[in-house]
Amino acid sequence: MDDCGAAKSRILVVEDDASISDVVCSALSKEGYACTPAFSGTEARMLLDGGFASAGSGANRASFDLVICDLMLPGMSGEDVIALIREQDAATPILVTSAKSGVVDRVELLRAGADDYLVKPFDLDELIARVEALLRRSQHVGAGTGGAMSPACLNEGSSRGQSLESGNARTILRFGAWEADEESRSFTAAGNPVKLTRTEFDILCTLMRRPTKVFTKRELYGLVWHDDTFVEEKTVNTHVSNIRSKLKGTGTEGYIETVWGIGFKLAELDGA
Repeated sequence: MDDCGAAKSRILVVEDDASISDVVCSALSKEGYACTPAFSGTEARMLLDGGFASAGSGANRASFDLVICDLMLPGMSGEDVIALIREQDAATPILVTSAKSGVVDRVELLRAGADDYLVKPFDLDELIARVEALLRRSQHVGAGTGGAMSPACLNEGSSRGQSLESGNARTILRFGAWEADEESRSFTAAGNPVKLTRTEFDILCTLMRRPTKVFTKRELYGLVWHDDTFVEEKTVNTHVSNIRSKLKGTGTEGYIETVWGIGFKLAELDGA
């Protein structure tokens, strides 16, 4: 059992099939997680609304550490449940489970704010592994800035238009017209606030910490998801595509370059 299970992480399982819900909740409970089932989108909304209300003004954090959500739900669709969560909370990990296996379906869900996707029928061991990975990542982010930066990295960044300010546990990364505040998890491009999902923010910060490095998709997946077991290259591609789309209009969407056959890197900036 890892620390996530030992900490009794709270998981909301949104699944209208009672037999599937029972199996999932039972398997996760045996791993030490505290599961709350919801058998419709409407029930999930009530549970989530109560959590947001109890969090207080400005907290914007659900009362669950992770949400597992089916798509085909009575009362309120899984897509709407995801949208509801992301309107209030960009941090809580969302794992979608669905019989829809098409690439388009997976891409749309990731764009809507899901962090991971499992196609039904799925293996319980894989479900547990994905839950552990998402919670490790969530705890990693909550613990601070994701690791100290070595002097070598700082020097590398300063030669490429990146800077870092650190003090009183506050870390701000800068690259060209980008600025990422890792304490508030806010991001601006050319002075314009850009609303990012947890995954998108983590990808950008990973790139900004090592602006001269070419990251393979496997490396990005491991660093952002904190899991080397499942390497989903299409997932990484989709999130990078989403970031570029959100940066359109700021003049900075070209900051992320694709290194064909390898992965991604930050662009060489004029004057850097």
